[in-house]
Amino acid sequence: MKLVEDPYNIIITGVGGQGNVTASRILGDMLVSKYFVTIGETFGASQRGGPVMSHIRVSEESVWSPQIPQGKAHVIAALEPAEAVRVLAGYGNDETCVVCNMRPVYSAEVILGDIKYPSLDEIKKAIKNFAGTASFLDATDAAVELGNPLLSNMIMIGALSGLGVLPLEKEKFVQVILNRFSPDMVTLNVKAFELGSEMIRKDKVE
Repeated sequence: MKLVEDPYNIIITGVGGQGNVTASRILGDMLVSKYFVTIGETFGASQRGGPVMSHIRVSEESVWSPQIPQGKAHVIAALEPAEAVRVLAGYGNDETCVVCNMRPVYSAEVILGDIKYPSLDEIKKAIKNFAGTASFLDATDAAVELGNPLLSNMIMIGALSGLGVLPLEKEKFVQVILNRFSPDMVTLNVKAFELGSEMIRKDKVE
Protein backbone atom coordinates (compact mmCIF):
# COMPACT_ATOMS: atom_id res chain seq x y z
CA MET A 1 0.00 0.00 0.00
CA LYS A 2 1.39 3.39 -1.01
CA LEU A 3 1.32 5.98 1.73
CA VAL A 4 -0.99 8.96 1.30
CA GLU A 5 1.85 11.16 2.53
CA ASP A 6 5.46 10.36 3.34
CA PRO A 7 6.22 10.25 6.17
CA TYR A 8 2.83 9.26 7.54
CA ASN A 9 2.62 10.48 11.12
CA ILE A 10 0.62 8.73 13.84
CA ILE A 11 0.36 9.66 17.50
CA ILE A 12 -0.96 7.25 20.12
CA THR A 13 -1.71 9.11 23.32
CA GLY A 14 -3.09 8.27 26.73
CA VAL A 15 -2.03 8.16 30.36
CA GLY A 16 0.22 5.83 32.28
CA GLY A 17 -1.15 2.33 32.72
CA GLN A 18 -3.31 2.22 29.57
CA GLY A 19 -0.86 0.25 27.46
CA ASN A 20 0.04 3.15 25.20
CA VAL A 21 3.66 2.07 24.64
CA THR A 22 2.65 -1.55 24.02
CA ALA A 23 0.19 -0.37 21.36
CA SER A 24 2.82 1.73 19.61
CA ARG A 25 5.34 -1.13 19.58
CA ILE A 26 2.80 -3.57 18.18
CA LEU A 27 1.77 -1.07 15.51
CA GLY A 28 5.40 -0.54 14.58
CA ASP A 29 6.04 -4.29 14.41
CA MET A 30 3.07 -4.67 12.06
CA LEU A 31 4.48 -2.11 9.64
CA VAL A 32 8.24 -2.61 9.79
CA SER A 33 8.36 -5.37 7.17
CA LYS A 34 7.01 -2.95 4.51
CA TYR A 35 8.20 0.49 5.62
CA PHE A 36 10.81 2.39 7.55
CA VAL A 37 9.26 2.92 10.99
CA THR A 38 10.53 5.30 13.66
CA ILE A 39 8.98 5.43 17.14
CA GLY A 40 9.57 8.08 19.79
CA GLU A 41 7.91 8.35 23.18
CA THR A 42 7.37 11.05 25.76
CA PHE A 43 6.31 10.43 29.36
CA GLY A 44 4.83 12.80 31.91
CA ALA A 45 4.93 11.07 35.29
CA SER A 46 3.43 8.06 33.55
CA GLN A 47 3.78 5.85 36.62
CA ARG A 48 1.24 8.10 38.34
CA GLY A 49 -1.24 8.31 35.48
CA GLY A 50 0.47 11.20 33.69
CA PRO A 51 0.37 11.69 29.93
CA VAL A 52 2.13 9.23 27.62
CA MET A 53 2.55 9.98 23.92
CA SER A 54 4.05 7.80 21.21
CA HIS A 55 5.12 9.26 17.86
CA ILE A 56 5.13 6.74 15.00
CA ARG A 57 6.56 7.86 11.65
CA VAL A 58 6.08 5.58 8.66
CA SER A 59 7.99 6.07 5.41
CA GLU A 60 8.63 4.29 2.14
CA GLU A 61 11.87 6.21 1.65
CA SER A 62 13.93 6.62 4.81
CA VAL A 63 14.16 6.81 8.58
CA TRP A 64 12.87 10.09 10.01
CA SER A 65 13.35 11.93 13.27
CA PRO A 66 11.24 10.29 16.00
CA GLN A 67 9.58 13.59 16.88
CA ILE A 68 6.58 14.59 14.76
CA PRO A 69 6.62 18.35 14.09
CA GLN A 70 3.90 20.53 15.55
CA GLY A 71 0.74 20.43 13.46
CA LYS A 72 1.87 17.48 11.33
CA ALA A 73 -0.01 14.46 12.75
CA HIS A 74 -2.10 12.61 10.20
CA VAL A 75 -3.78 10.36 12.79
CA ILE A 76 -4.19 10.75 16.54
CA ALA A 77 -5.37 7.65 18.40
CA ALA A 78 -6.30 8.64 21.94
CA LEU A 79 -6.85 6.15 24.74
CA GLU A 80 -8.06 9.00 26.97
CA PRO A 81 -10.40 11.80 25.78
CA ALA A 82 -8.81 14.84 27.43
CA GLU A 83 -5.44 13.74 26.06
CA ALA A 84 -6.98 13.71 22.58
CA VAL A 85 -7.74 17.42 22.88
CA ARG A 86 -4.34 18.28 24.33
CA VAL A 87 -2.42 16.44 21.62
CA LEU A 88 -4.69 17.68 18.82
CA ALA A 89 -4.02 21.25 19.92
CA GLY A 90 -0.28 20.76 19.54
CA TYR A 91 0.10 18.26 16.71
CA GLY A 92 -3.15 18.26 14.78
CA ASN A 93 -4.50 20.27 11.88
CA ASP A 94 -7.77 20.60 9.99
CA GLU A 95 -7.09 17.35 8.10
CA THR A 96 -6.05 15.20 11.08
CA CYS A 97 -8.07 12.05 11.74
CA VAL A 98 -8.81 11.50 15.43
CA VAL A 99 -9.88 8.16 16.90
CA CYS A 100 -10.80 8.66 20.54
CA ASN A 101 -11.68 6.28 23.36
CA MET A 102 -14.30 8.05 25.45
CA ARG A 103 -13.56 6.67 28.93
CA PRO A 104 -11.96 9.42 31.07
CA VAL A 105 -9.08 8.76 33.44
CA TYR A 106 -9.15 11.35 36.21
CA SER A 107 -5.91 12.77 37.52
CA ALA A 108 -5.25 13.30 41.22
CA GLU A 109 -5.88 17.03 40.73
CA VAL A 110 -9.34 16.32 39.32
CA ILE A 111 -10.16 13.84 42.07
CA LEU A 112 -9.09 16.36 44.74
CA GLY A 113 -11.17 19.09 43.10
CA ASP A 114 -8.21 21.32 42.22
CA ILE A 115 -9.07 21.33 38.53
CA LYS A 116 -12.21 20.51 36.56
CA TYR A 117 -12.34 17.78 33.95
CA PRO A 118 -14.23 18.93 30.83
CA SER A 119 -17.49 17.20 29.96
CA LEU A 120 -17.42 14.58 27.23
CA ASP A 121 -19.70 16.78 25.12
CA GLU A 122 -17.17 19.61 25.40
CA ILE A 123 -14.38 17.26 24.40
CA LYS A 124 -16.29 15.98 21.37
CA LYS A 125 -17.09 19.52 20.28
CA ALA A 126 -13.47 20.64 20.58
CA ILE A 127 -12.21 17.67 18.57
CA LYS A 128 -14.84 18.09 15.85
CA ASN A 129 -14.01 21.80 15.57
CA PHE A 130 -10.28 21.30 15.06
CA ALA A 131 -9.86 17.87 13.41
CA GLY A 132 -10.61 16.80 9.86
CA THR A 133 -12.50 13.67 10.90
CA ALA A 134 -13.27 12.18 14.29
CA SER A 135 -14.51 8.85 15.61
CA PHE A 136 -15.54 8.37 19.22
CA LEU A 137 -15.40 4.82 20.54
CA ASP A 138 -16.35 3.23 23.86
CA ALA A 139 -13.23 1.10 23.71
CA THR A 140 -12.82 0.65 27.46
CA ASP A 141 -16.44 -0.44 27.88
CA ALA A 142 -15.96 -2.96 25.09
CA ALA A 143 -12.71 -4.18 26.67
CA VAL A 144 -14.46 -4.68 30.01
CA GLU A 145 -17.05 -6.83 28.25
CA LEU A 146 -14.19 -8.91 26.85
CA GLY A 147 -12.94 -9.40 30.41
CA ASN A 148 -10.01 -6.98 30.70
CA PRO A 149 -10.14 -3.15 30.49
CA LEU A 150 -6.50 -3.08 29.36
CA LEU A 151 -7.60 -4.59 26.05
CA SER A 152 -8.75 -1.11 25.04
CA ASN A 153 -5.32 -0.55 23.49
CA MET A 154 -5.78 -3.59 21.23
CA ILE A 155 -9.25 -2.35 20.31
CA MET A 156 -7.69 0.95 19.27
CA ILE A 157 -5.16 -0.86 17.06
CA GLY A 158 -8.08 -2.63 15.43
CA ALA A 159 -9.76 0.74 14.94
CA LEU A 160 -6.65 2.06 13.18
CA SER A 161 -6.77 -1.02 10.96
CA GLY A 162 -10.38 -0.24 10.12
CA LEU A 163 -9.46 3.23 8.85
CA GLY A 164 -7.88 1.54 5.84
CA VAL A 165 -5.00 4.02 5.51
CA LEU A 166 -2.25 1.54 6.40
CA PRO A 167 -1.77 -2.21 5.79
CA LEU A 168 -2.70 -3.39 9.28
CA GLU A 169 -4.22 -6.76 8.45
CA LYS A 170 -5.43 -9.16 11.11
CA GLU A 171 -2.95 -11.82 9.94
CA LYS A 172 -0.04 -9.47 10.64
CA PHE A 173 -1.51 -8.58 14.04
CA VAL A 174 -1.73 -12.27 14.96
CA GLN A 175 1.88 -12.80 13.91
CA VAL A 176 3.08 -9.90 16.06
CA ILE A 177 0.96 -10.93 19.06
CA LEU A 178 2.33 -14.48 18.93
CA ASN A 179 5.82 -13.01 19.36
CA ARG A 180 4.81 -10.90 22.37
CA PHE A 181 2.27 -12.82 24.41
CA SER A 182 1.67 -16.33 25.66
CA PRO A 183 -0.55 -18.50 23.41
CA ASP A 184 -3.47 -18.34 25.85
CA MET A 185 -3.60 -14.54 25.42
CA VAL A 186 -3.66 -14.54 21.63
CA THR A 187 -7.35 -15.34 21.11
CA LEU A 188 -8.52 -12.58 23.44
CA ASN A 189 -6.23 -9.98 21.89
CA VAL A 190 -7.39 -10.95 18.40
CA LYS A 191 -11.02 -10.58 19.50
CA ALA A 192 -10.20 -7.07 20.75
CA PHE A 193 -8.52 -6.20 17.44
CA GLU A 194 -11.50 -7.48 15.44
CA LEU A 195 -13.91 -5.57 17.65
CA GLY A 196 -12.00 -2.31 17.18
CA SER A 197 -12.01 -2.72 13.41
CA GLU A 198 -15.73 -3.43 13.47
CA MET A 199 -16.42 -0.42 15.71
CA ILE A 200 -14.59 2.03 13.44
CA ARG A 201 -16.26 0.70 10.30
CA LYS A 202 -19.66 1.03 11.95
CA ASP A 203 -18.80 4.57 13.04
CA LYS A 204 -17.82 5.50 9.47
CA VAL A 205 -21.09 4.13 8.09
CA GLU A 206 -23.15 6.04 10.64
